Amino acid sequence: MIEIVFLGTSASAPSVRRGLASAMVMYKEHRFLVDCGEGTQRQLLRSGLGFKRLNTVLLTHGHLDHILGLAGLISTFARWEAIDSVDVYGGEWALERVRALMQVVFGPGEPEFRVGLHSISPGQLWELDGLRVSAFPVRHRGPGCLGYLFEEAPKRPFLVDLAEQLGVPRGPERAALVRGESITTQDGRLVTPEQVLGPARPGARLAYVGDTGNARELLPYVAGVDLLVTEATYLSVERDLARRFGHITAADAAELAKAAGVRQLCLTHISRRYTESEVLEEAASVFPNTIVAKDFDSLQVFPGGEEGESLG
Repeated sequence: MIEIVFLGTSASAPSVRRGLASAMVMYKEHRFLVDCGEGTQRQLLRSGLGFKRLNTVLLTHGHLDHILGLAGLISTFARWEAIDSVDVYGGEWALERVRALMQVVFGPGEPEFRVGLHSISPGQLWELDGLRVSAFPVRHRGPGCLGYLFEEAPKRPFLVDLAEQLGVPRGPERAALVRGESITTQDGRLVTPEQVLGPARPGARLAYVGDTGNARELLPYVAGVDLLVTEATYLSVERDLARRFGHITAADAAELAKAAGVRQLCLTHISRRYTESEVLEEAASVFPNTIVAKDFDSLQVFPGGEEGESLG
């Protein structure tokens, strides 16, 4: 199960109820901060997530409403010694702007607090503890814009009835079989994982898209995901304005979700010019299983066939 907590869901500037773009993706003990708009550190505290193990930041692009919060967050880390270092990943253009921010935070010279800036390209970034994290290209204003795909490894279900027929007791023996190890029962019989594990089932898949000006190009990267998170900065009535500034409409996002066969669509990056109900109405008319994220909403992402839970 993958979980995402929305820390900021407003477009371009904060509103009374919405902070600037940021979200936390969590899997087991791993935490990934996706974008870090102004005020993110306060949102982290208000959400109860805090700063623990917050040392990996993924940037979708380099616009200030997605990165400006890094200055305050890293300044706090350096003063409080909350963590030892932070690693920031993104396209080179985004990292150039982060370097400039760090000059403001630390001044000239080498800071004592380590901030690792890692230029990445589309492709797999990590595979850790059963989770694969990849980046994919996104078209927006500026080079090197990225989306991120979080994929849980396929799992083979443990067939309890077969295990009991073979005399496998509850406890460490069953855990060993799930790990792929053979065991020997008390009466001396060898039991292999193949005897008690069913066919592999796909794990949960979450695709996160920041700002984008072309939904169709994303289709190969988000096809079949359990949850697609993407911007919906404009409504169709202002489609020309959306194209001018490199954004998509709520209807565009819904058309993408429909064509890609995703299970659920979650819209974020909401403009102050629209109400939440207006955004939802436009998207849901095309793709009914749509929600509009609010700050501090939490979604648990389960693989197809299993029900997720909204904690917002």
